[in-house]
Amino acid sequence: MGKKVKTILSITLPLLLGVFLIIYSYNQFTPEQRDEMFSHFANANYNYVAISLFFALTSYMSRAYRWRYTLSHLGYQSSFSTNFFAISIGYFLNLTIPRSGEVSRALVLKKYANVPFDKGFGTIISERVVDLILLVTCISTTLLLQFDVLKGYVAQKIPFERLLLYGIVAVTLLISTILFYKYSRLLWVTKLKVKIAGLIEGSLSVFKMPNKWPFILHSIYIWVAYVSMFYITIYALPETAHISFGAVATSFIMGSLAITFTNGGFGVYPVLIGAILHLYNVPLEAGTAFGWIVWTSQILFVIFFGGVSFLLLPLLHKKK
Repeated sequence: MGKKVKTILSITLPLLLGVFLIIYSYNQFTPEQRDEMFSHFANANYNYVAISLFFALTSYMSRAYRWRYTLSHLGYQSSFSTNFFAISIGYFLNLTIPRSGEVSRALVLKKYANVPFDKGFGTIISERVVDLILLVTCISTTLLLQFDVLKGYVAQKIPFERLLLYGIVAVTLLISTILFYKYSRLLWVTKLKVKIAGLIEGSLSVFKMPNKWPFILHSIYIWVAYVSMFYITIYALPETAHISFGAVATSFIMGSLAITFTNGGFGVYPVLIGAILHLYNVPLEAGTAFGWIVWTSQILFVIFFGGVSFLLLPLLHKKK
């Protein structure tokens, strides 16, 4: 019963938060502002959205090719189409239960390519760790490039004394967590250490396989494609076409985090993007409309390819 409740809450709470943010954001606008925001939807140049979705498609294809390298390193083979459909289904299911897509990818591979679940799931975790490293790299680079802008915003919103208190608390918690993790002999901490050590070992093994350089290049391209998707879409609206790359990078990072920690960023993504772009002097109506255009186009893309993959996989593997 506890697991069922936990599963239900993991789905419903992010969705309820998204609904709340949509309603709250909508009510914050005056009728005139709402009309202006809807006019942005009507007058947007969706040719740029189509180009951005082409980059989304290439990122899927790059992931499918990259996956073949890690599977081959373990002695298993899976066709490009099977990998592509498995990835599409994984993204689709992540819209329901966060991180369920990784499990579904391994299950698809087990059913249609005879790859043991634990082996397939291990390759997926290795990929995710590499993606996490690249995401952290993007975050660190963005923070360095946009430090003055973010510092000025934080200084305006949070008094120095409170900011200092937050910093002291954060550093104290960080040091306490590190010491607890290092010296604790609790059973669950010991098990956690073993799992983390295994993840690190599995991730480092990626750099020892024969095709490590194609794997690394595909990994870099995937994130270049993600940034390109976001960057190209800014030209869909005149109000966002002029923003700097720093604004694009900050918005992209915050949007990526919103999608990672919620059900596909439902409700959260557009509101957050609008608020971030407002820091860079983009009108809130235009920034929010831009967030909705980016989010809606990407979600429809995920749903379309996920649905097609569910239909085509059995047709391509009739014997299964």
